[in-house]
Amino acid sequence: MQWADTYISGVGAFLPRNVVSVEKAVAKGWYPAEEAELHNLAGAAVAGDLPAPEMALHAAQSALKRSGRAPADLDLLLYASTWHQGPDGWPPQAYLQRHLVGGDVLATEIRQGCNGMFIALELAASYLRAVPGREAALLAAADNYGTPLMDRWRMGPGYVGGDAACALVLTKEEGFARLLSVCSTTVAEAEELHRGSEPLFPPGVTVGRKMSFAARSDQFRQQVMPRGEASAALFHIQRALMEVVEQALEESGIEARDLTRVAFMNYSEEIVEQRCMAVLDLPMSRSTWDYGRTIGHCGAADQVLSLHHLLMTGQLGPGDHLLMLGTGPGVTVSSAVIKIIETPQWA
Repeated sequence: MQWADTYISGVGAFLPRNVVSVEKAVAKGWYPAEEAELHNLAGAAVAGDLPAPEMALHAAQSALKRSGRAPADLDLLLYASTWHQGPDGWPPQAYLQRHLVGGDVLATEIRQGCNGMFIALELAASYLRAVPGREAALLAAADNYGTPLMDRWRMGPGYVGGDAACALVLTKEEGFARLLSVCSTTVAEAEELHRGSEPLFPPGVTVGRKMSFAARSDQFRQQVMPRGEASAALFHIQRALMEVVEQALEESGIEARDLTRVAFMNYSEEIVEQRCMAVLDLPMSRSTWDYGRTIGHCGAADQVLSLHHLLMTGQLGPGDHLLMLGTGPGVTVSSAVIKIIETPQWA
């Protein structure tokens, strides 16, 4: 959808200081040497025992401060996550409410997988536009994968899991960047890709079953593809990706060649090139893969972490356009275009 007068006024990020290199992971036997050679990843950010909501709080505090707004100015809080955040039955957004924004703000968690921030952008923009008096929304995402039921080094095909948090403040008053378009679509026939042959009940986490998208992907290819359904589903995912990109670019009034940078998910070099940059007919030098390969796939935070990195390193300036692109289980495909209006003082 095309958005008028919707802006980003603050961005925050939290990355643990500890980044474990792929070389160390291979030497320790955590990560297969053949995978390291094939995917050309560099490392993963590891938060240790620092809870995801605590990381989210740090990122949110930074984004809010940089936006120049007070917590009382917020009308909405959206918290995106992909993995367990704390005690079961407890909502992580409540932690940010208590320690940052207060209890008068409508707050909820977004469980849309790795493109949760795209869904949050669309919901927040709609929420702000629905009532004239609403002005600002805080969006955050955080995950810590260092738990017994998750192996970050074998999480999925072509990526390793990194721990991090991001946040941004979306406003109707002009900020340093404008949100031009957010588009999403779902390829429902590919739903089984992230489920594999695992039973729906009892849920795996309740019986101590480890979570591995890599294993489920293998199950999908071995058990579903022989039925002739998988090839069509995978084709539809790639076609959907192309369609949401085309829609976002059209709504933004630009073409692919006008993009300054492209932030995809922090996947392997070949995946980023084949699924993303080749579709746009753009060189890898315009992607954020060089940065993403150093920290791992950080759940729903990848693209906003890349935006933060590009701003802080001077790689985005006034007039530049950033395309953010991602997928999530479902299978949901999303894209967004952001135009930089001015260089924020904090960058």
